[in-house]
Amino acid sequence: MADKKVVEQLGQVPLLADLSRWDLGRIASQGREVQHPPGHEVTEEGGRAVGFHLVLDGGAEVEIGGESRAALKAGDYFGEISLIDGKPRTATVRAGADGMRTFALQAGEFSAILDKHPELARPLLLTLCGRLREAEERGRERH
Repeated sequence: MADKKVVEQLGQVPLLADLSRWDLGRIASQGREVQHPPGHEVTEEGGRAVGFHLVLDGGAEVEIGGESRAALKAGDYFGEISLIDGKPRTATVRAGADGMRTFALQAGEFSAILDKHPELARPLLLTLCGRLREAEERGRERH
């Protein structure tokens, strides 16, 4: 059985928010917990995208172009789009001074879930469409 805390936190990720607890449990059962020591580079900007991370404990710094852009804490996540498109990372994420523990799900594991349970794709597509519309609207507001 998947960890209830992980299932609850996965339900807070916008991409996954419309999935049922049952479906979130399926996803949670395919990932694993990973401990990242202090300063460990979890992802490298421009590097190969291998999946999604949900921060369970500790924190991390997000850097783009060598500049600090954000701090991540428990409940935050990164790499959700790489679950789908597999494109290179857009940022470097480095574990903070106390290290970090994440729930990690590789893109291949997620693809296997979608292959076995294609009904999960519809809510994901609807969420992605909503995010695309929001981005388009923000772009129109800037012009």
